[in-house]
Amino acid sequence: MKVLLFGIAKDIIGTSEFEVPSEPKYPSTVLELKDVLVRLFPDFGKLSSFAVAVNNEYASEDVSLHLSDEIAIIPPVSGG
Repeated sequence: MKVLLFGIAKDIIGTSEFEVPSEPKYPSTVLELKDVLVRLFPDFGKLSSFAVAVNNEYASEDVSLHLSDEIAIIPPVSGG
């Protein structure tokens, strides 16, 4: 399961694409994916929030994930 990363999320992981490990199993929902990211990369837990898009649409935590989905992690954006 491939995840695209932007902004600070990219900085935390150190790459713009991340392959989610299949062990013990792939996450089946957005919430499970968030939990995996925080477990593997504790700095994700320091973010006040981050959005997840599945197939180019923002997704709530209960949205189901499939191996063929395009998943993107979108951190909060600030600007001036």
